[in-house]
Amino acid sequence: MNKAEKLAKDIFSDQDLQEISGAINTFEGRTSGEIVISFNTTSHNQPYKSAKRIFEKAKLYQTKERNATLIVLYLSEQKFAVYGDVGIHEKVPTDFWEETVDEMRAQFAQGNMREGLLAGINKLGENLARYFPVSADDVNELSDDITFGDGNE
Repeated sequence: MNKAEKLAKDIFSDQDLQEISGAINTFEGRTSGEIVISFNTTSHNQPYKSAKRIFEKAKLYQTKERNATLIVLYLSEQKFAVYGDVGIHEKVPTDFWEETVDEMRAQFAQGNMREGLLAGINKLGENLARYFPVSADDVNELSDDITFGDGNE
C-alpha cells in the first residue's frame, strides 16, 4: 500500500470508496464521458499543473471523444483539482468547471470528504450526460477504479 492509499483509507472507509466507484459507474451509464478519481499525497502546491501531468501520464486523452475528466485529491495538502480534456472544453459553457469545483469545495470546507467527492462526480456526470449522451455502441474506455498515487510520490 503506497502513501496515497494509506492516507485515503484514513479518510474514506471501504464503503465510501465503493460508493464513489459506484457513482462513477452509474453516471458513465448515462454518458460517453469518462470520470477518473485519483488520490495523491501532494501536488507540490501546483494542483492544476499536477493534475494535468497525471492526466497525460495516464493517457486519459485517448478517449474517442476526448471527454475524460480527472478529479485529483492531494490528501497531504488538503487540495484538489478537476481537469478535463479538450473535447469537453469545446462543448461546455465557461462556468461548467467552476460549478463543479464550488460544490466540491463547499463540502470539503465542512469536512465532508465523501460528500464533496460525490457532489463533484454527480455534477460532472449530469453535465457530461447533457453534452455527451451515451450511444448504443458506447464502451467504457477507462476504468472506474480509483487510483492511488501516480508513481512519483
